[in-house]
Amino acid sequence: MSIDALSAILLIPAVSAALLAILPGYRQTAKLNVVAALATFLTSLSLFVVEPVSGQYLLVDDLNKVFIVLTTFVSFTTSVFSASYIQHEIETGRLAPAFLRFYHAMYQTLMLAMNLALVANNIGLMWVAVEVATLTTVLMVGIYRTHEALEAAWKYFILGSVGIALALFGTILVYMAARPVVGEGLDGMVWTVLVKHAAQFDPALLNVAFVFLLLGYGTKVGLAPLHAWLPDAHAEGPTPISAVLSGLLLNVALYALLRFKMMLAVNSAAIAPGPLMVTMGLISVIFAALMLYRRRDIKRMFAYSSIEHMGIIVFAFGMGGPLANFAGLLHMTMHSLTKSAIFFAVGHIAQVKGTQKIADIGGLTATNPALGWGLMLGVIAIVGLPPLGIFMSEFLVVSSTFARAPWLTVILVLGIIIALGGLFLRVGAVMFGEAKGKTAPAEASYVPMFTHLGLVLMAGIYLPPALVTGFQNVAKLLG
Repeated sequence: MSIDALSAILLIPAVSAALLAILPGYRQTAKLNVVAALATFLTSLSLFVVEPVSGQYLLVDDLNKVFIVLTTFVSFTTSVFSASYIQHEIETGRLAPAFLRFYHAMYQTLMLAMNLALVANNIGLMWVAVEVATLTTVLMVGIYRTHEALEAAWKYFILGSVGIALALFGTILVYMAARPVVGEGLDGMVWTVLVKHAAQFDPALLNVAFVFLLLGYGTKVGLAPLHAWLPDAHAEGPTPISAVLSGLLLNVALYALLRFKMMLAVNSAAIAPGPLMVTMGLISVIFAALMLYRRRDIKRMFAYSSIEHMGIIVFAFGMGGPLANFAGLLHMTMHSLTKSAIFFAVGHIAQVKGTQKIADIGGLTATNPALGWGLMLGVIAIVGLPPLGIFMSEFLVVSSTFARAPWLTVILVLGIIIALGGLFLRVGAVMFGEAKGKTAPAEASYVPMFTHLGLVLMAGIYLPPALVTGFQNVAKLLG
């Protein structure tokens, strides 16, 4: 029996999760976790060489290839970061080995769920995969077993469940809209069949369905005012999980939303999703930018930065068109790389200083130069300064918006500038102020952080023609 790449990116994390659940010892399970993540990433690259045949349950196209490669790459680098990070947490007694028994097994289960959500050709299967990813991260957020961590996990579970229930209702409404046209049974859930016949669906049902889907998956994306779970989950969970949440899981929920947006675009009588997405995107940008000024916890601050950037991405996709969609894809990719690099730095900083409170951290460029300048470079990238990749993607979003709706540009740019001021204000003392806290060197690998930042810098200077062509093809698909 031959196994193609499409099956392999699901089987590798599935088998790895089973092995990791029974193997003892943190060190060997950490190594196996890295090897499994690397194997999944290399397998995902082969999708560009030989494209597997899609079926009723699994699908590969230009859109999900981008998401799969990005997800598996960041999963691999995070697994490398996680190995040293969690080892330090065990040695300092912050994490009890008993609670870590299934950490790596759950990590691979999360990778399996996210990969399945991205390759699912069945909207019900996609919903189940997103639900499994949610439940897995809930368990990992509460792994410190402190009052704050358990409260954050419960809050995430409750709000995430509400969101996923709304998404389920929207999915059922899509099936009901499809049933008179494609008939009862599996065909009513197959995405490729739904898109082919969507022009004949009842537009009223599709309209209601998209509202529920936007609210449901929008909760998972972290859009304001549906974002309440996100800052707590990022602040209280282990930093590798914060990196995965910001860099990957938000994208997976966005991917689900984009699939349904493409379906509505086929039906000319249905509501245009763009204005709804533009509105929620702008609300998220402005709200998160203002909240940055009030943050006292460094991980919570960058969680709000994620809300801001997901707002920019959703805004770009809501505007639609080849250029805005291209900009949205580029911004999503740059944000995933940059924000996970920032969380890698923040994780090490919190371990060195023994705190996440901004007021208790200072003078990092003097006490821990590699960490300090690494975080500084990440902040310069995330606020959108040249010559880094986010500058290019934000420039494309702004310029494409200015050409079509100049007044929206004013709101968007205002939000970006407010966020820039908020981040520099809060991070300035952390970088260059009086040295505070412990000054011991960080016992960690800087390779994942500087690899991400190097890619973001390269993207700001030069984008390979093959990448540009690939993004342009996906932008056309998104409409």
